[in-house]
Amino acid sequence: MGSFKGLRMVYRNLLKAVEKHIGKEEHKVHFTDFIREEFKKNRNLEYPKDSSFIQQRIKLAENYTYLLNSVHHHKDLLFSYNIAVDRSNEMTKVLGKSAASVGLRLPDVYQS
Repeated sequence: MGSFKGLRMVYRNLLKAVEKHIGKEEHKVHFTDFIREEFKKNRNLEYPKDSSFIQQRIKLAENYTYLLNSVHHHKDLLFSYNIAVDRSNEMTKVLGKSAASVGLRLPDVYQS
């Protein structure tokens, strides 16, 4: 896989999307570990011989990156339009922070 010009950028973009949208926490590292292993496993392929396989793998990585970014952009749009998304936990946090900033506490009804 090493002979393609944009391979490094595809790899980097995929890792950035996974770290941004899935997270870097200890219990989520298997996502980035899998991606690293797949790219390492396929880096010794020969260009002319394995060209179609290499192109399929690059396209798969690009599509997965695009999917991750699009799903999270869509979720952000839903939040901004307040459509079909349960925002009760988010609103409770905002209300709690607002109340705490002026030295008050939310009533027990709003406490989790």
